[in-house]
Amino acid sequence: MAEPKAPHPLRPATTADHPAAAAPTSTYTPDTDVHILDRLAVLYRYRRVAIAVFILTTVAMMIQGYSSTQMYRAQARLLIEDERATAVPGITTAENTYYEDPDLYYKTQYRILKGRDLARRVVKRVNLGAVPEFNGTAEKPSTPATLLHDLKQKIVGLVRPAPAPENTESPKVDETADESALVSAFLSRVDVAPVSGSKLVDVTFDSMDRRFAATAANTLVDEFVDQNLQVKLQSTENMIDWLDKELDKQQQKVQDSERGLAEYRERQNALSLDDKQNIVLARLNKLNDDVMMARSRRIQKETLFNQIKSVSTQAPDTIPAIAQNASVAAAKSRVVEMQRARAQVADRYGERHPNMQKANADLSEAQRQYDFEVARARASIKNDYESALIEEQTMARGLENAKADMQDLSKKSVDYNVMQRDSQTNRQIYDALLTRERELRVASNSRANNVRVVDRAEVPKAPLAPTGRRTWLLSLAVGLTLAIAVAYGLDYMNDTIKTPEEVTRRLRLPFLGLVPSVRGDKHPLLASSHVPHDFGESFRALRTALVSKYPSAGTKIVVVTSAQPLEGKTTTAANIAMALAYGGSRVLLVDADMRRPGLHRPLRLTNERGLSQVLIGQARVRDVIQRTVDPNLLAITAGRTPPNPSELLSSERMKTLLTNLAHGPFDWIIVDTPPVLAVTDAVILAPLVSGVTFVVGAEMTRRRLAERAIETVMQTHPKYAAVVLNKVDFARNKYYYHRYYGHQYKNYYAEAAI
Repeated sequence: MAEPKAPHPLRPATTADHPAAAAPTSTYTPDTDVHILDRLAVLYRYRRVAIAVFILTTVAMMIQGYSSTQMYRAQARLLIEDERATAVPGITTAENTYYEDPDLYYKTQYRILKGRDLARRVVKRVNLGAVPEFNGTAEKPSTPATLLHDLKQKIVGLVRPAPAPENTESPKVDETADESALVSAFLSRVDVAPVSGSKLVDVTFDSMDRRFAATAANTLVDEFVDQNLQVKLQSTENMIDWLDKELDKQQQKVQDSERGLAEYRERQNALSLDDKQNIVLARLNKLNDDVMMARSRRIQKETLFNQIKSVSTQAPDTIPAIAQNASVAAAKSRVVEMQRARAQVADRYGERHPNMQKANADLSEAQRQYDFEVARARASIKNDYESALIEEQTMARGLENAKADMQDLSKKSVDYNVMQRDSQTNRQIYDALLTRERELRVASNSRANNVRVVDRAEVPKAPLAPTGRRTWLLSLAVGLTLAIAVAYGLDYMNDTIKTPEEVTRRLRLPFLGLVPSVRGDKHPLLASSHVPHDFGESFRALRTALVSKYPSAGTKIVVVTSAQPLEGKTTTAANIAMALAYGGSRVLLVDADMRRPGLHRPLRLTNERGLSQVLIGQARVRDVIQRTVDPNLLAITAGRTPPNPSELLSSERMKTLLTNLAHGPFDWIIVDTPPVLAVTDAVILAPLVSGVTFVVGAEMTRRRLAERAIETVMQTHPKYAAVVLNKVDFARNKYYYHRYYGHQYKNYYAEAAI
């Protein structure tokens, strides 16, 4: 079978978690909304501290208000524009240069407004050394002591005659006071605040004299405007002076460069240098083309000449240039014709025939004429080659001469251009400086200023700090605010369990009831006659709550424990047992705190034998049970302290003892155990009993400690757990408990019973 699911560590066990537990009963869940009256309850709880803080703060502020010097603040307003706004149209000056970071310019102006140089000028102008506020001759501020002294003097003056008037004229102020101290004192009263989203700047000055405050503020802004203009004008004048000197130097350079250029033109005839350069360049281009053509012709002629040199003189007609010559062709035709005529004559006549001889003579003449024409054609080709060669060489020499002339002209042109550019550059610089100098003179004559006063300071009508009735009201308001803040601050820092709501909200356990604190009694018991009425009523309410929480029949065993010592768990356990006994139930009270037993003291019982002896087998239960003031209430004390209390409580003897007692004649068994955070005794007994009752000291136990203790016990899965809020100070928290619990009605019924 699957094991039952473990409950939440801080949630009380239910019937589903523990089948042996009693059926749950319906409980009322209070409203957790915080009402404004709950906030007022905090003030009531810390009323003494709040009242003390209120009184001390109010008195201190009133004394401060009467003893402090009344200061007046005068305010003037400046408009600081970008310097481009005052630029002369068409003129670009250095002061009008656009800033990449405009904020840097304004921050610089703010620093100048609070600078020592400007303050020194203002100090001299207003003669600050003669002002009583700054030279140490001002009257001391009034204090409560001085007010009482003045009142005493007035009363004495009504009785005694007034003495002769003394010379009250102020001594002449030494005007040679430390200037640095005056400047520092003046700057300490100045404040510069830019107006958000605009170019306006508020300049304020604080002073005891309202008129001097306005005078100082106006003087400061006036001096700043004048200084800004003077700085601009001075800067412009300095620039103009510098430009005048530079213009003289640059003018001399222009004259020298232009004079040198003129001399060079005259010496080198540079006036026609450009025309010469164009002519030479055209000639050079033409010669270059002619040389190329002459070279081409020479190559052709040379090729032909080489052909006739390589060919034999016996076959000149193999050369096309000779064969195509008209004279050679005609001579060759004549030879062929003569050869044909000789052949005809030879057929008819002999060698010696006159016709034959004539034909031979004609053939020889034709052949000679042909050879002559061939030789003349060869000579013509040779002459053409030699002429082309001479022509090429002549043109090549002309080209070289033209190149030399061009190089010479280029050198002259370079020197001329360098001198010309130098002269033009000097002239341009001179013109720029001259233009700049004229622009600055125009700008200086305009006296335009980008800073001006928008609102002049007026005489302030009221001081900075309130006076009279306003001082009282402000002191009361501040004192009340601080008192409320201290009260809520103390409440916030106090993380102890104070109210039943914190039990249910923080500890998440059912709330059984609360027990009021009893002053002067360490262990108050219901059996005592001097305990308050509400103390007894609280335990009767606890009895009713316990009976409703454990409605099942049979013996109910309840463990009473706490998170830490001194929370009153032992007294609570004894009184719960007494309340149950007074209600008619048979109750057994067991002291299981064997380390520091204390149950026997309020009940006035002996502790020589008790639970420890039963668990170690040295005594029987009937031997250690003792009777108390009520016959229905029996008790077992802890006995002598054993060396191993935890082992005894977790032993089989303890389990057997609880089982036997559960089947005994008792309706209730209340077991008092040590604190959970100190030892583990309560954790051992928690799963063996019907339920666990936590006792939490009101305003004693911190929430984290209580939560840790409850988490430790709940890990053992007890059948039921609830909380009792102990040592509640009804007088300290009267407002809260009257409102939520009607505690005043308990007092009403208690008085009626008396």
